[in-house]
Amino acid sequence: MLGSGPKERSATAPYRSSVKEYERKGLLERVNREAATVGADIPEAIEVQGESIDLQSFVFEIKRRETVPPGERDRVEQAKRNLRRERLERLELIEENEVSYAEGERLAASIIGIDRALEALEGLGATDPETEAERQATADRKRWMRFLKKALGRDGGGGGRTRF
Repeated sequence: MLGSGPKERSATAPYRSSVKEYERKGLLERVNREAATVGADIPEAIEVQGESIDLQSFVFEIKRRETVPPGERDRVEQAKRNLRRERLERLELIEENEVSYAEGERLAASIIGIDRALEALEGLGATDPETEAERQATADRKRWMRFLKKALGRDGGGGGRTRF
């Protein structure tokens, strides 16, 4: 196994420094759970791309308005892109199994906090009623299709021919 890149590094590191496989899977399941952000707080501050951001105050400042003014749209969209990128980087650290369990726990909590902030920013009011109505109709259709698939027992990708 020598000379095989990441495996070589993990072979030289103490065993207890890496998260165990079942712990890693548990952390990943926790951050990917549909209701992971329920009750979660938006972090006060977070480091994104090497820059500290007062995330909680930024989100609350933007959410306080009914709609995001056109001048602020670019700033909000850039913040969402940066948060998604940071989430992915933190998730990859857990997936690649190169962290201790304590570090994995810290990363999982921060990922959930990022997800909470992203949900708040994604839920901002649309600039026009037509866009908002279209977004709600799309979400309603998706929920309806999930319900139908579950009700018909076809949510597991079985061999049925029914097309939705």
